[in-house]
Amino acid sequence: MVKKSVPDWLNSSLWSSPPAEDGLLRYSSASAPAPAPAPAPEPVLQPPVPVSPPAAARPDPPRPPKSETRDPAHANDSDSGNSNNDRNGSSSVPSPEDFSRQAQLLAELSKKVINMMELRRIALQGIPDGAGIRSTVWKLLLGYLPPDRGQWSSELAKKRSQYKHFKEELLMNPSEITRRLEKSVGCEKDESKSESSGMLSRSEISHGEHPLSLGQSSIWNQFFKDTEIMEQIDRDVKRTHPDMHFFSGDSLLAKSNQESLKNILIVFAKLNPGIRYVQGMNEILAPIFYVFRNDADEEMAAAAEADTFFCFVELLGGFRDHFCQQLDNSVVGIRSTITRLSQLLKEHDEELWRHLEVTTKVNPQFYAFRWITLLLTQEFNFADSLHIWDSLLSDPEGPQETLLRICCAMLILIRRRLLAGDFTANLKLLQHYPSTNISHLLYVANKLRTLSSG
Repeated sequence: MVKKSVPDWLNSSLWSSPPAEDGLLRYSSASAPAPAPAPAPEPVLQPPVPVSPPAAARPDPPRPPKSETRDPAHANDSDSGNSNNDRNGSSSVPSPEDFSRQAQLLAELSKKVINMMELRRIALQGIPDGAGIRSTVWKLLLGYLPPDRGQWSSELAKKRSQYKHFKEELLMNPSEITRRLEKSVGCEKDESKSESSGMLSRSEISHGEHPLSLGQSSIWNQFFKDTEIMEQIDRDVKRTHPDMHFFSGDSLLAKSNQESLKNILIVFAKLNPGIRYVQGMNEILAPIFYVFRNDADEEMAAAAEADTFFCFVELLGGFRDHFCQQLDNSVVGIRSTITRLSQLLKEHDEELWRHLEVTTKVNPQFYAFRWITLLLTQEFNFADSLHIWDSLLSDPEGPQETLLRICCAMLILIRRRLLAGDFTANLKLLQHYPSTNISHLLYVANKLRTLSSG
C-alpha cells in the first residue's frame, strides 16, 4: 500500500538524477516553466557592464575565517584551470534562458510606468548576473523606487537627503554637539566684560550636556549606552564575508564598505530603540549593499549607502519580530515561524517529518533558527544567495512565506540521506547543508506552493 504521506512527485527522476553539469546553478531547469517571450513594442535598454557576484565557497557554521575567493575586483582572475567552474562556482557562459529573461527585464524597465506584477513574474525566475540590473530591480521590488520612472529622480533625492540628515543627527559625537552649543552661546556673550577683567569667557554647560551626567536625557549618558552596541556592530562588520575583498581586508575599498555598513546599522539601531541591533543583521545587510554598490550606474553606486539603508529597513520590516527577544514565544516570534516550517514539512512529507522530529528527535530549532533569521545567507555561497533572494523579493506573497517553502524544499531535496541518518548524522547534515542545484531547489519550493493551493 502506498503511503499517503509521501508525495508522488518526489519519485520523479529529476530528484534522483545528479545536478546538471552546468555549474551555474541557474533557474534554467528543464522542469521549470519556460519564460514568456520578450515584449516587442517597448524599447529595450542596452544592458550595462555587469559586475558578477563572486562564487565563494559556502561557509560552515560556526563561521571560521573562510578560504579566499574571487571578488568583483578580481572576477576575471584565473588561479587555476577550472576557476570558472568549481564545485559551487558559476559558468561564464549565459544560457539562452538568461538572454531571454534579460531582454524581458530590460524591456519592462524601459517602460514609463513599470508593471510590477509582470516584473515580479520575470524576476521570480531569477535575475541574470550579466544583465547588471539587479540593483534597480531590487529597489523596485522593495518599494524604494516607485513604478513611475518619472518620479525616480525626486524620490531618490528626497530619501538620500533624509538619510544624510539621519547621519548628521545620530552619528555625531557628543563632544561635537557640545562644541557647537558652546560656539553658538559664546558668540552671543558680551566679550567686553571678559576683556576688561582679563578672564577668558566660558560658555555655560547645562547638566545634561556634561560628560559625567547620569540623567536620562543626557546626550553623554545615551552616548555611553550606545557605545556597547557600536562596538558589537564594529566586530560583526569586520567578520562579514571575510573571504571577499569587497567586505574584508585593509584595502581602501574594504574599509570604505565596512564604514558604510557600520553607519547603516548604527543609524538603524538608534531609530529603532525597540530592537536596536541584533547579531546577524550585518549578514542580511551585506547582500543589499553589495548589489547596490556594484550598480553599473556610477551615480547610483555612489549613493549605495543611503539606498541600502531604506531597502534594509523595508526588508527587515517583514522579519523584525524574529529579532525581538520579547516576542520569541509569541505568535509572531521566531519559534512560531519555526513551528510553521515543521507543519509545512509534515503537510508535504509526513514520513520525513516523523523521522526527523519523532524518531531521531532533531528539533528544527537546531538548524532552522539560522536558516530563517539570516535568510539563508550562511547556507549557500554568495552568488547563490543572490539568486535565492531574487525569488524571496519577487514573490507577491512576501518573502517570509517564500522563505519557509525554500527551507522545506531544502529538507525534501536531501530526504534520502536524512531518512538513513540518526540524530548526529542528520544534525551535522542540516547544520552544514550540502551543495545543491539552486534551480532544483527553487523549483521544488514553487511546487510546494502549487500543492498547498491545490
